[in-house]
Amino acid sequence: MGLMFAQWSVEFQWALIIFVMLGTILFLAIFAQFASLWLQCKMTRAGITLMNLITMRFRRVDPAVIVRAKIMAVQAGLTRLYPISTAALEAHFLARGNVDRVIRALIAAQKADIDLNWETAQAIDLAGRDVLEAVRTSVYPKVIDCPDPKRTTGTLDAVAGDGIQLRARARVTVRTNLSQLIGGATEETVIARVGQGIVQAIGSTDSYKTVLENPDSISKTVLQQGLEAQTAYEIVSIDIADIDVGENIGARLAADQAEADMRVAQAKAEERRAEARAREQEMVALIQENRAKVVLAEAEVPQAVAEAFSSGNLGLLDFYELKNVQADTRMRESIAGEGQRPVRAGEV
Repeated sequence: MGLMFAQWSVEFQWALIIFVMLGTILFLAIFAQFASLWLQCKMTRAGITLMNLITMRFRRVDPAVIVRAKIMAVQAGLTRLYPISTAALEAHFLARGNVDRVIRALIAAQKADIDLNWETAQAIDLAGRDVLEAVRTSVYPKVIDCPDPKRTTGTLDAVAGDGIQLRARARVTVRTNLSQLIGGATEETVIARVGQGIVQAIGSTDSYKTVLENPDSISKTVLQQGLEAQTAYEIVSIDIADIDVGENIGARLAADQAEADMRVAQAKAEERRAEARAREQEMVALIQENRAKVVLAEAEVPQAVAEAFSSGNLGLLDFYELKNVQADTRMRESIAGEGQRPVRAGEV
């Protein structure tokens, strides 16, 4: 019995030794993997323990990214201003955010004395905006060409009050408005609004000469319209980079209108001419109709003469006198050059 206990005791000791050795090897392997990061945390007082580093691996978080971001935050003094914990960094990493860029943006904002906290920077990054570039643009404004040369090679074409076309290009200096970066309109909206404002300002001037003499007046007019409302940028200045004289749109439109008026007048004249021709044909038909009535009326004269003879109202001398008048009339017409005309139905 004692021999069996002694044998079991030896086996237990060997198993314990092997277990301790395996544990030691495993610890050394884990320590060797995270030793560098852990030593960095200890030396910089980042507040990340070795167990935190190990559990990060199980949560599929890159410990190197979290350690580097936390060290930057501690060294820059951000942790004294904002509650940036290790868990918050891990949560932002798991939300597919760029932890390193957010911390660098906060450091840049702190150095430039820009009001930007951890929650706002985190929200901007998760919204898909480059928060570091936004902070840089707040410190150092950038210039936007209007219209955008990447999208079009044209110009901003507008027509002044006297009908002369002007072609302009502008350069817009903007600064990022961090308070409206989330949900604010992008550069495309700023370019579109500035282009619309320039076209409207040129169109409201009485003469193109006024614009050429003082292009700065256009910039001032556009700036007073508050174009940066609901955008992610604050417009610092609008400068007219180039302006050229185009076509005389007013004269061309007047010429087109005159040609259109001429065509309308020609159409109306042709309509009146057609109406006159139709009226002429109606008159010709009416003349023929009246002549036919005259012939019918003259055809009744012999019958009336015969009835007058029968009733005794017309004598023989009266008849011959009538014949003499008719003969005298024909003679006068012949002398006048009308020639012999046929005897009409009313002549006897």
